[in-house]
Amino acid sequence: MSEKKCPHCQKKNRSEEEIKDMITRLNRIEGQIRGIRKMIEEDAYCVDILTQVSAARCSLNSFSKVLLGNHIKTCVADDIRNGSDEKTEELVELLQKLMK
Repeated sequence: MSEKKCPHCQKKNRSEEEIKDMITRLNRIEGQIRGIRKMIEEDAYCVDILTQVSAARCSLNSFSKVLLGNHIKTCVADDIRNGSDEKTEELVELLQKLMK
């Protein structure tokens, strides 16, 4: 039986350094979320929980900015150099979704 591939799924080769950085960031975010859960379980004060939620949101935003920057520098730039505008159009659509 042949493996079916999603027509919209694409892959990207990342450097070891990029992977390590992204996983480090995600581990930190995961720790923040676990910390928020523990605060709720321990009946922490609402303001303290909201402060931690804000910190987690900032960490996710930072992760997204790094990922978006890498995407533009590699995938989009390569596509432009190859004379295509597919990735540029995809980026425009993504930014419209992200900026809602």
